[in-house]
Amino acid sequence: MNIILASKSPRRKKLLETVNLKFDVISPSFNENKIALLNKAPHTYCMKLAEYKCKNISKNHSNSLVIGADTIVYHNKKILNKPENKNEAKGHLNTLSDSTHIVYTGVYAHIRSRDTVLAFYDKSYVTFYKLNNGDINYYIDRFKPYDKAGSYGIQDWSMIFVKKINGCFNNVVGFPISKFFKLGL
Repeated sequence: MNIILASKSPRRKKLLETVNLKFDVISPSFNENKIALLNKAPHTYCMKLAEYKCKNISKNHSNSLVIGADTIVYHNKKILNKPENKNEAKGHLNTLSDSTHIVYTGVYAHIRSRDTVLAFYDKSYVTFYKLNNGDINYYIDRFKPYDKAGSYGIQDWSMIFVKKINGCFNNVVGFPISKFFKLGL
């Protein structure tokens, strides 16, 4: 069976390659901003985005297993999506400093011709040390975290921000690969 990852994320691609899964990558084309944040629990929001990404691709690949995923950062009852600029990235990291936040990843896998769906989410708790402005500016200037929810990528230099994790590390990177295999692949 042909497998397609419906994602622009190089991190998701790398995680799936690490377990020797053979797949193609097709980036979905839809406006993520059309999914309203209002009155949505964080897990519902990221699962809805994963579903839209998956269905955007599966409509033209009905016999393939299409995998959509979306990762968000949730802190103090607020979703911290990808930052639009340096000031927003600084704000995210200052908000996350010296506190614990939750990283949710929604996964939606679909074989349209068989009407088969695997949908789930995972969550991990990440606690940051107190961050200083020098480290925040260095990180943003050198690593440009504009494609990362919460303005950081735990697999890069920002790993020094992390005091502890309760949950799946790969979920924080962007795809809970072990749960995906356990539940259904």
